[in-house]
Amino acid sequence: MSQFIKIYNDNPNPKEIAKVVKVLQNGGIVIYPTDTVYGLGCDITKVRGLERIAKIKGIKLEKANFSFVCNDLSHLSDYVQQIDTSVFKVLKRALPGPYTFILPGNNNLPKVFKKKKTVGIRVPDNNIARAIVEELGNPIVSTSIHDEDDIIEYTTDPELIFEKWQNLVDIVIDGGYGDNTASTVIDFSQGEAEIIREGKGSLDVL
Repeated sequence: MSQFIKIYNDNPNPKEIAKVVKVLQNGGIVIYPTDTVYGLGCDITKVRGLERIAKIKGIKLEKANFSFVCNDLSHLSDYVQQIDTSVFKVLKRALPGPYTFILPGNNNLPKVFKKKKTVGIRVPDNNIARAIVEELGNPIVSTSIHDEDDIIEYTTDPELIFEKWQNLVDIVIDGGYGDNTASTVIDFSQGEAEIIREGKGSLDVL
């Protein structure tokens, strides 16, 4: 049975953030708010957490396209090859914001992702998500939680999310109603911008 924790986006309580981080450090998985839809995440360094998320999603871990959620761009060079100044400028303009940027990965990717050539980077404009990552000290690996409902692709009510996911995850954070539009995905892995998915983020940043 998971915990249901209320955290306010305008002023995240450090004690509650520390509680979430402790669970992540122990290989736990959490559902947390972003600036788009609610995400399902774990510590990037904990294989147990990664395996649990892959199992929930019904996919092989090495084939999974998870995003790396960072609190700013300072972790970028940890996982991403050197990128052009022009690309970096776009990232600086767009982040924090509702974007996922697909960039060429480097050799420091966690072992389970070694075969992957690219990595999706997210810096959400959400204080709760960024406070968790900052306290944790490294990115969290994340994926959106989808709904089976054909009309509503993403559940936005934290209480409904808790009802549905409480037996699968360790913590569900109530950070208020989520959005039901996913992030805009822009692929820079080949150098030129390729729009993979047009979501909440405007393309004016390009």
